[in-house]
Amino acid sequence: MSQNIFEQGLPKTTANFVALSPLTFIERTASIYPDYPAVVHGNIRRDWATTWERCRRLASALEKRGIQPGQTVAAMLPNIPAMFEAHFGVPLAGCVLNTLNIRLDADAISYMLEHGEAKAVLVDPEFADTIKEAVSKLTHKPLLIDVADVEFLGEIQGIGEIEYEALLDEGDPDYAYQLPEDEWSAISLNYTSGTTGKPKGVVYHHRGAYLNAVSNIMEWAMPHHPNYLWTLPMFHCNGWCFPWTIAANAGTSICLRKVDPKKIMQLIASENVTHFSGAPIILNGMVNLPAEDKHEFDHPVKVTTAGAAPPASVIAGVEKLGIEVTHVYGLTEVYGPVTVCAWREAWDELPLEERAKLKARQGVRYHMLEALCVADPNTLEPVPKDGETIGEILMRGNNVMKGYLKNPAATEQALEGGWYHTGDLAVWHADGYIEIKDRSKDIIISGGENISTIEVENAIYDHPAVEEAAVVAKPDEKWGETPCAFVKLKMGYGEVTEDDIIEHCRERLARFKVPKNVIFTDLPKTSTGKIQKFVLREEARNQ
Repeated sequence: MSQNIFEQGLPKTTANFVALSPLTFIERTASIYPDYPAVVHGNIRRDWATTWERCRRLASALEKRGIQPGQTVAAMLPNIPAMFEAHFGVPLAGCVLNTLNIRLDADAISYMLEHGEAKAVLVDPEFADTIKEAVSKLTHKPLLIDVADVEFLGEIQGIGEIEYEALLDEGDPDYAYQLPEDEWSAISLNYTSGTTGKPKGVVYHHRGAYLNAVSNIMEWAMPHHPNYLWTLPMFHCNGWCFPWTIAANAGTSICLRKVDPKKIMQLIASENVTHFSGAPIILNGMVNLPAEDKHEFDHPVKVTTAGAAPPASVIAGVEKLGIEVTHVYGLTEVYGPVTVCAWREAWDELPLEERAKLKARQGVRYHMLEALCVADPNTLEPVPKDGETIGEILMRGNNVMKGYLKNPAATEQALEGGWYHTGDLAVWHADGYIEIKDRSKDIIISGGENISTIEVENAIYDHPAVEEAAVVAKPDEKWGETPCAFVKLKMGYGEVTEDDIIEHCRERLARFKVPKNVIFTDLPKTSTGKIQKFVLREEARNQ
């Protein structure tokens, strides 16, 4: 077949076709805004010129230490400057960054280091014992690099061959880095939580990281030079790609070792924070602070929240603090958030509670996600946009993972039929917005009727004494399953009983959806603030 006229004499060249990589963002920002603030961490204040130099030094030093392109460099770090720098320095050396979940035990970390074949690990002193134990189980020992964070209050005992700052001194500030020739090249490795088996290694490529970083700016209408507070763990989906986003937008990364609602309030005020992100549990903590720990802000503050669907009451509470909430949704397999509850001006006139309910929807696709639908997972037939028919959320686009490392069967299953299968169940509204009703494994089927645990949780959250709530299925001889609620009460309320919560739900739900049991307790959570329902299901079975 002959070429059409637009394919004749018009080849791709280095002048008109370049592999996309988020590493170009920091080079641009450092050249244009070298003296603008890049990183704030306690008393540390670094500009973009310094940060860019440190990233190149890191890349150069890793190469000098024998780390080869295509090899893995892991990081067991909280939200500190070294973690931010690793998002550029490691891939500048052609390596793949594996940010480890700092809440995991030595066995889990050891599995990830072995599976990902890590050649080096950046280690914060808080997690030195965990890494030491994890590495002791490995046949091939990685290079350990101590990161002596100035904000760490405990005793620093090094376990590595070299400390981070000394490693940077070995590096060349003018390191002749090379961007990837192929944008499909891996930039990072992120492990799933592994609650139903061994964690899966999700591989990101440069193209997807680039596009999702840009999408973050677009969906949030983020202006130049934002002040971004790191309440979201950088180890989680590479901080939803925000290290690269902040570099692209010449913003300031305000680091935070540990999430503390009171400290968040203080930093928003003192550092003029304009943006931050996190799971609903972070917002809930801010809403439930004592009055004396809350601040009134004299500047606009915006937050993106994702994870478990935030109850409308929590969204309303945050907006009463003067913080504008944008609800996004995504998964590790899609670089973090890829849908947004895009706001419409007409909704501004609605009462706060109604606005919050609209914001609790997961919304529409990001600009950089090619396609989004709610469909039958077997036939791939889209469900009606009636707000009632439940299907699985399917996605397609450049910001879907390369796949699972060393697991072709799981990769094929997740990407079956040309779509990424999320495992999340949702309805599709007439206006095109999706709304999650449950995870496929969390839906309760009682007497043949489907019960959305999120719907029941939202009803419970409406009770003024409730701080946190989670609903799971409890086996029942008659109905098969019935809803069982786990509730944490707010401090300072009088006695609230199981009957009180049940009666409250009866006023808001169909009778078959009302919890048959209510257990008052603290709720187990992952390091990213998601409630561990598999733990609660086991507890419900044993009741």
